[in-house]
Amino acid sequence: MRIALDAMGGDHGPEELIDGALLAVKQTDLQVTLVGNRQVLQAHLDRLRSGDTGLLQRIQIVHAAEVVEMSESPVDAIRKKKDASVLVAFDLVRQGQADAAVSAGNSGATMAAAVRKLGRMEHVSRPGIASIFPTLKKPVVMMDVGANVDCRPQHLFQFAVMASAFSHIFDIDRPRIGILSIGEEIGKGNTLVKETYARLAASSLNFVGNVEGRDVFQGNVDVIVCDGFVGNICLKLSEGLAGAAMQMLKDEIMKSTAAKIGYFLARPAFRSFAKRVDYAEYGGAPLLGINGVGIICHGKSSAEAIKNAILEAAKMVEKQVNQRIAAGLAEIAQDEEAVV
Repeated sequence: MRIALDAMGGDHGPEELIDGALLAVKQTDLQVTLVGNRQVLQAHLDRLRSGDTGLLQRIQIVHAAEVVEMSESPVDAIRKKKDASVLVAFDLVRQGQADAAVSAGNSGATMAAAVRKLGRMEHVSRPGIASIFPTLKKPVVMMDVGANVDCRPQHLFQFAVMASAFSHIFDIDRPRIGILSIGEEIGKGNTLVKETYARLAASSLNFVGNVEGRDVFQGNVDVIVCDGFVGNICLKLSEGLAGAAMQMLKDEIMKSTAAKIGYFLARPAFRSFAKRVDYAEYGGAPLLGINGVGIICHGKSSAEAIKNAILEAAKMVEKQVNQRIAAGLAEIAQDEEAVV
């Protein structure tokens, strides 16, 4: 399996992305295609030649002369920069030269490139971005987390189908689906939530009702659907809270000798907690609803995060997530036609 990596995206430069690719091929039999400025990428690989040459043989470079910067307008950049690394990466998927594409660059441009090169799946009104949240139990998949800020009930309904199919990478056969609202009771929420609730309740999906914000991390559902405006706020709030909680703990520990001793004894537990809430452990956010597999990574992704994103992309291909999405949407479409 070959994964195309936009090696020019991200805040830390190509070196961190290449290191992530090397970690991925070291742990698996994957091949990774680095997409970007050949001279820059080759220079970093040459510095690693003293390492395992077998690993380096599974790293290929495809040249792309342009880069979409984080500050650029996604739509304008994709239209003007025909040889942008993110476009070339998804074009490799379109041509069958890669099984999936991963990028830590401009997220809007990544979504735009994926749609332009691969197109939307049949029965998909709007592709979206899913995100994996840690919980007290199994991880939960939330969709959408930023691609679509203004949605209609049909969009959220399709998000439920797509996110359910994606959750199969966690070996969940019949995912429990909840819709994010301001109360658990039926009838709570805005018009969008109420209309989506009725549609989900009438479907064959395993819909369990409303989910409040405080319940997101309990792990009582496997999929949570919401519009991209609410989802992105949840995502950013969670990232900020995890970082702030860790810093607060460190600040309190430094206040007394007894606390420092306690920390010394509990270091394994602290390390385990930090790993559990670290976004890097989940790699990136899958783009669902496109005719192919794509992953958007955090701009600040470390080599470990890039490695996990590559592995996540490979697992999506292995678990046939897109085929599951297509089957689910086709079944729903048939049911709706039968009703009409």
